[in-house]
Amino acid sequence: MCDEMTEAENAQWLRNGGPNRRQFATISAGAAALSLLPGCTTAKETGSATASRTVIIDTPDGKADAFFVYPSKGKHAAVIMWPDIAGLRDAYMTMGTRLAAAGFAVLVVNQYYRSSPAPILGSLMEWRTPAGQAKLKPMIAKITPAGTISDAAAFVGWLDRQKEVDTKKRIGTCGYCMGGPFTVRTAFANPARVGAAASFHGGGLVGDDRDAPNKLIASTKAAYLIAIAQNDDERAPEEKTILRAAADAAGRPAEIEVYPAQHGWCTLDAPIYDREQAEKAWGRMIALFTTNL
Repeated sequence: MCDEMTEAENAQWLRNGGPNRRQFATISAGAAALSLLPGCTTAKETGSATASRTVIIDTPDGKADAFFVYPSKGKHAAVIMWPDIAGLRDAYMTMGTRLAAAGFAVLVVNQYYRSSPAPILGSLMEWRTPAGQAKLKPMIAKITPAGTISDAAAFVGWLDRQKEVDTKKRIGTCGYCMGGPFTVRTAFANPARVGAAASFHGGGLVGDDRDAPNKLIASTKAAYLIAIAQNDDERAPEEKTILRAAADAAGRPAEIEVYPAQHGWCTLDAPIYDREQAEKAWGRMIALFTTNL
């Protein structure tokens, strides 16, 4: 997850030469992508026209706000997107809009709704400041595995009532950083409906507790994409093996790979954004959803 240790590793990587010319161009591309207006986009911009609305979803713990974006015509497979530690903001609205343009009805959720409506922070860089961490840490403490499972069940139920969602197709989920393990919990919350889960530089995927994601895989019916950052793998090299064993034992299809990129590489406003590796991960996610939803 984007904890202090990971942030220190990324900062050290940047100090030790940071991005080369090619990598710097990919960071600039990520910033440029944020100029894409979430909401009503055109076919010229994204491949197909999309529409969007801000929504409020009733959960057992209160009213969760979210950004719902979808192709402007027809019914489509739904996807629940869990943002990274900085929460629902422009970067994830842009990423959700791009996924909608690929043909999915996307619900980008505010995992901090128990504390505040989104946006909590304006960018991932704000998390790296003392003020940002002081703001978020009490909110993070309110998120529990049981609460995430409960939220996911409510989100699936809400999606199945939307006219833009094709309920004949299964639901997918994707998550980044702290949202990575939430994808497994989403698959666990409603195995009959959730058919695919993609985790990108996810933290907390492996543990000894009964509700650890690696322990929950056996109770899901999803196919998995687990994309691991190279510095996360260096810190915990055994985790990919544990996840592989859990998926194999459960008979769940799983693509588990360590990417040559730093933690956070898929998020558009991350200083560590790596366009080449982010595009590879994006393509694998689209393939996962196309095959399994």
